[in-house]
Amino acid sequence: MNSKTISNGIIRAVAIILSVALLMYFLYQIQSVIAFIAIAAVISLIGRPVVLFLERKLKFKNTIAVIVTMVLLLGIFAGLVGLFIPLIIKQGQNLSLLNINELQSNIENLYLEIITYFDLHQIDVEESFKNSNLLSKIDYTLIPNFFNAIISGLGSFSIGLFSVLFISFFFLKDSKLFENGILTFIPENKESRLKTSSTKIKDLLSRYFVGLIFQILILFIIYTIGLLIIGVENAIVIAFLCALLNLIPYVGPLIGAFLMLTLTMTSNLGASFSDIILPKTFWVFMVFIIGQLIDNFGSQPVIFSKSVKSHPLEIFLIILITGILFGVIGLVVAVPAYTAIKVILKEFLSENKIVEKLTKGL
Repeated sequence: MNSKTISNGIIRAVAIILSVALLMYFLYQIQSVIAFIAIAAVISLIGRPVVLFLERKLKFKNTIAVIVTMVLLLGIFAGLVGLFIPLIIKQGQNLSLLNINELQSNIENLYLEIITYFDLHQIDVEESFKNSNLLSKIDYTLIPNFFNAIISGLGSFSIGLFSVLFISFFFLKDSKLFENGILTFIPENKESRLKTSSTKIKDLLSRYFVGLIFQILILFIIYTIGLLIIGVENAIVIAFLCALLNLIPYVGPLIGAFLMLTLTMTSNLGASFSDIILPKTFWVFMVFIIGQLIDNFGSQPVIFSKSVKSHPLEIFLIILITGILFGVIGLVVAVPAYTAIKVILKEFLSENKIVEKLTKGL
């Protein structure tokens, strides 16, 4: 090996490293566009069964079916936004009429009642809480700044919404658009296998995302009925938020439980802790537990086994591993990514014994 060969190898390696670095930098700069494409892909997978139903059963033309599906999805989105408008207006009115001294008094009374109820008088935290003047140290400009940030972000949100809708329309209209883009980089002798994999992945992921919608709907119904029976204010909005958080495996339900219990306690500030707050919080917690039991032992196993055709234990390990490696993002994308990888492995490495075992039933 002469010096010329070594130098060429070094130059080639440096060029590859620089190319990869430039590619990563480019992807970082257009991360918002990648996010729009990813969201549009999910929306197209959710809407795909509707488009196929309209085309095959009702004999709609492709463009009409896509437009009807988009209008339906937009209507659902508008309905969800409308669900939160009364709560936002009410909270805005509460903020404009907020009496800081009364709020401080209510929180101190609630804290003192908790201390009294659990017989923790020997811990002199009451005096330290009063002396700390915690609420007096709050920067009350945070609230106006928060709303200013929301208003300034409406422009970006509008651009993002239009971009997602535009991309989703063409993904639904031409389901092979994304696939054809990938085929550009695939050798011709592998194209047929990739097309087969792509079709199967779209079918499985469509069923998976539709299954997730039903999972959220079941939890939403359970939470709503339970919270309405208990008499929690804004029960529908709280139930929807907690059901939506359940999309994040393991972490989401914990956040949902904290949110549900906190909103229940804070909506009863000034009431008796032992007679009203504690019993109501207990029953709210029981509603949450019932919902999670039904979800964990009923909804989730059915969704995973029927949609992505994976064993619940298999899914649990994959979510756990990706969560450790990639955090919350890993928890969210674990199942779709694992499903796609399984389909591709079965198509290209079906003769491998390990792959054969993992992809059995696909």
